[in-house]
Amino acid sequence: MSDAPAPHPANLPAPNLLGFRITHRAMRADSRRLADATGEIAAGRQPCGPERAAAIKNYVVKLCQGIHHHHKAEDDHLWPLLVRSAGAEVDLSELSEDHSELDPLLAEIQSVAGDPAELAKPMRRLADLLDEHIAEEERQLFPVIMRHVTAKDWEELEKHVRKGGDPRFELPRIERHARPEELAELRRLAGPVLVVMLALLRPGHRRRERLVFGAV
Repeated sequence: MSDAPAPHPANLPAPNLLGFRITHRAMRADSRRLADATGEIAAGRQPCGPERAAAIKNYVVKLCQGIHHHHKAEDDHLWPLLVRSAGAEVDLSELSEDHSELDPLLAEIQSVAGDPAELAKPMRRLADLLDEHIAEEERQLFPVIMRHVTAKDWEELEKHVRKGGDPRFELPRIERHARPEELAELRRLAGPVLVVMLALLRPGHRRRERLVFGAV
């Protein structure tokens, strides 16, 4: 008799991975945008006065905190859920090694966050690492999640991921990086509370973006 976990029952709702997909997309896009912006500053092709430097520092620190929070939640909650649900079907060793590289790099970035020119190289390393890691994570794990994880267990995981996050920073970025049909689904799932929160948070986030990235 096999000890392998049973496949996800066909008659139960499948987990909705939309939140993870958009969060991953936002992390990749903002890391790349910051790498490009700080690279332009370091090369002398864009100006960076004190107000922009302060805005970049604030944005970088919040982004690094969000990335750390997300991968720590994966380590503490998603990985055990996958081992419990999928067993030998999932190999987390390489993805865990990527996570072990992230914290020192995030610490390095935050240590130079006040100097946009110094940020250029470590931000590019972060953008490259996230591109590779997230693409591989979604390729390997999303099919396993859809086969073996129940919608109820996935909802519990997402509750853990949301705890400790900063919705004032995260929610407007999700809105920015979601596709129209994804945003419509999020609004349908979350109801009017999301619409109100986005309306309140959107103007401040757009001002931050203009300071950090210029016209967006």
